[in-house]
Amino acid sequence: MMLSCQNIHKNYGNLHVLKGISLQVKDAEIVCITGESGAGKSTLLHILGTLDMADSGNLHFREQNLLKLNNRKLSSFRNKNMGFVFQFHQLLPEFTALENVCIPSWIAGKSKREAAKDGLELLSYLGLADRSGHKPNQLSGGEQQRVAVARALINKPGIVFADEPSGNLDSTNAEALHRYFLKLRDDFGQSFIIVTHNRELAAMGDRNIVLKDGMVQQ
Repeated sequence: MMLSCQNIHKNYGNLHVLKGISLQVKDAEIVCITGESGAGKSTLLHILGTLDMADSGNLHFREQNLLKLNNRKLSSFRNKNMGFVFQFHQLLPEFTALENVCIPSWIAGKSKREAAKDGLELLSYLGLADRSGHKPNQLSGGEQQRVAVARALINKPGIVFADEPSGNLDSTNAEALHRYFLKLRDDFGQSFIIVTHNRELAAMGDRNIVLKDGMVQQ
């Protein structure tokens, strides 16, 4: 099992956002999380990706209990084993596409030469080989989001967390991005957890988990 959580609870003050969530994600599986606004989707994604902490429950990546890691070890683990794609690409405007892709690899301690080689391979795979030297403001919205996907993949993570990854794209670019997710699953065995309001993307996943009022809807 790639990732699993058991009985996850999360409160913000008096607001009980997550009420005992349990789920599992397999290798090479695309799991989509859907539900109305306020259901707890992004909160759950952030907890599964260790960007936020649950108030109670368990979280395992393969056999590793992530809740037993201190902040420094957890940050290192996240950098090497998890990738993230958000609705807004969050690329650094002063860096080229390739440099943006390479940042997590540099943080992991890889040489600039090795990082650039891996980054160019990913950009080529995502149809951006001729855009590697361009800065974000020289790229279309769809291209920027594909650069963000390449950045998420640079350290060969076991799982990629995507929060409304096509929410800021037109229908053509959204569909293209969704196809890349399927291709990454099929070509590399990549696992994804995707929060989305996009029904087409949810239907393309291997499994759809619906949240309602902080619980998995049966």
